[in-house]
Amino acid sequence: MSTDRAPATVRAYLDELRSALKGASPGLISDALADAEEHLQGEIAANPGKSEVEVLATVVQTYGTPQEIAEEYRSMEAAITGPFPKPEQKPQQHGGFFGVIGDPRAYGALMFMLLALPTGIFYFVWAVVGVSLSVPFLLFIFGIPFALLFLGSVRILSHVEGRIVEGLLGVRMPRRLPASPAADETVWARIRDALTDVRTWSSLLYLLLRLPLGVIYFTLAVVGIVLPVALIGGSFFDLVTDQSHVLHFSDLPWLDHLFHTAPGLILLMIFGGFLIFVVLHMAKGIGWLHGHLAELLLVRL
Repeated sequence: MSTDRAPATVRAYLDELRSALKGASPGLISDALADAEEHLQGEIAANPGKSEVEVLATVVQTYGTPQEIAEEYRSMEAAITGPFPKPEQKPQQHGGFFGVIGDPRAYGALMFMLLALPTGIFYFVWAVVGVSLSVPFLLFIFGIPFALLFLGSVRILSHVEGRIVEGLLGVRMPRRLPASPAADETVWARIRDALTDVRTWSSLLYLLLRLPLGVIYFTLAVVGIVLPVALIGGSFFDLVTDQSHVLHFSDLPWLDHLFHTAPGLILLMIFGGFLIFVVLHMAKGIGWLHGHLAELLLVRL
């Protein structure tokens, strides 16, 4: 057991834990902070006759110091296996340009792009309707509870989105919601906390951005899937049936003639196969960019 002096306040304990976890993924840090805050606040509430300093001095002996908790979380994270490498691990090698065919991150990102439009529409509608109703409802007595419920729903949706991002893009996101407010905290204090928490607004911004991004992702994914399949399938069909349905270039007779011949159709099939690798690399790059955007806007530290 460490002999370091116990932190005097919950905030000091969390600050030390955050420092001890420096370099870990933001999602892991967020989970560790939420767990520690909930546990410490629960111990303080269960011992109303003791000061915060006295409770923390006792809790540290059983729960652990910030440094010990940080090491425990790092060990647990390293023990969890999955299809994606950990941030601190050396990325798996997949044989250069063509090795992307065996990279699970590319397929996860492509699936995320296909799901981006329906989820983006839902998030955008929810955010716009919620804001549009919350503002005028503040004129009525039920406006404040409604606004609090809406902000709570934004937190829940951002958590759900984080699970999707981690599952498909491999970016470590929080696996639990931030610690709930203390039971004795007033409604006005909860409103103040929600309005002053930058993650409330960054999460709302993320939900709004998901529609335009979803349109772009979905379009790129559909075109990226359909075009290679059309080139390969259409060229193969033309080779078998001795017809030409794939490409026509009336202004370039020599090119039009090329794609009416077997060598030209085989060339189109090869090009279609090459596009598959291009699309997978594109999806992998978009997944990397969007994962970091989600980490920036959704993770609360």
